[in-house]
Amino acid sequence: MLSQEDALLGRIALHYKLVTQETLTAGSQRQTVLTPPRTLGEVLLEMKVISAEQLTWLKQAQAQYLAKQAGAPAPAPGQAAVAAPLPSAPRPQGHAVNLPVSAPAPAQIPSAPLRPNTVTLHDVLAKAVESRASDVHIHSGAPMQMRVGGVLKELKLGQFTGEEVEKLIRQGLTADEQKILDERLDYDAALIIPGLGRFRASFYKQQRGFDAVFRPIPAKPPSLAELGLPSSLSKLADFHQGLVLFTGPAGSGKSSTLAAIVNMLNESRQDHIITVEDPIEYVFEKKKCVVNQRQAGKHTQSFANALRAALREDPDIIVIGELRDLETIQLAITAAETGHLVLGTLHTNNAIRTINRVLDVFPPKQQSQIRAMVSESLRAIVSQRLIPTADGQRRLPALEVLYLKPSVSNLIREEKTFQIRSVMQTGKSEGMTLLDDSIADLVKTGQVTKETARRFAEDPKRFA
Repeated sequence: MLSQEDALLGRIALHYKLVTQETLTAGSQRQTVLTPPRTLGEVLLEMKVISAEQLTWLKQAQAQYLAKQAGAPAPAPGQAAVAAPLPSAPRPQGHAVNLPVSAPAPAQIPSAPLRPNTVTLHDVLAKAVESRASDVHIHSGAPMQMRVGGVLKELKLGQFTGEEVEKLIRQGLTADEQKILDERLDYDAALIIPGLGRFRASFYKQQRGFDAVFRPIPAKPPSLAELGLPSSLSKLADFHQGLVLFTGPAGSGKSSTLAAIVNMLNESRQDHIITVEDPIEYVFEKKKCVVNQRQAGKHTQSFANALRAALREDPDIIVIGELRDLETIQLAITAAETGHLVLGTLHTNNAIRTINRVLDVFPPKQQSQIRAMVSESLRAIVSQRLIPTADGQRRLPALEVLYLKPSVSNLIREEKTFQIRSVMQTGKSEGMTLLDDSIADLVKTGQVTKETARRFAEDPKRFA
């Protein structure tokens, strides 16, 4: 049977979800056979169930409670925080973790240090990586979430105050980056967490405090096969000049598809590749190409500045993380027209809307000229979605692919982009496909349900 002190420590650990009943039982059983005797906390530490920092926190909470029961003065200012309820003792399993009947049954434990002393940013991201989450959400005053299979699920690490969250997320930032965050109140960065890998991070302030969203980035750029994409997309790596766009809503995987194509170019050519990103996501090592990666705001003032400079840096391939504004789009079209291969991303839903979006950012008086330039420089558009599978365990890509040919170029010049859809329907032999056709293939093979297909389709009635 556990001592009262060990039983209290175990109940505190259970309450704050630092351990499970199963691990606590295993720890108490192990404690009975160890020589010389050890406390329950020492045993849990040896079992690597808790960290040394967590054990220190538990001992402080335990000591504060015992002092209160003995009628000692309350903890000094700075040692107290908001008290949390302590649940009744768990029912014994076998002979383990049995709090004696004579022991007091407290309704509360005393205040203790803030939980960031026991939960680190590394802990949060490690749990998400283990769960294969695509994104991790850390919110002030709300439970942490992770996106698994396209669905947000609670991380079950408790609810953190704004002050606790701010301390937690600042662990991933340098002093200079923290200063930028304080000035701008939002900041995008690429973080390297030792032992876990690389993460794209977005920090921002909202009414309850600071929040952050982290996205794990694989150590190596993916291949088309690893992303579940058709090998026919390798055709995109055959272009030597012109503009190729990868589009889709946020979180649709377009950056990964772009990285796969850049990696193919890096492996197959002897060219100079310049990337402009914010932040840098996938890191490309030199293979056959020379690759220079620049981060807007860190290595260059802006996307536009980097693109203007790139035209004087003898590039063969220019990769633009995001076509955000008129100036960036204009420079991308100019670079494509002057003999460079330009790859970039846009937040648009399909091929036709992508063309219209590129055209519509220009003033009316330039429309005729821009239509001619786009019709001549554009080579392909890949628009994609990630569709949750029927079992909810993963997401599969559904694609819309348009390759420019003379008939499509004519429709762009003649302001008849709405007719491009019919060209894509008849262009399957050339590698073209519509988004709904790609989704229909996933439904036909049973990988995606009709209900899910209706959520993502351009024409939901098709999947009624």
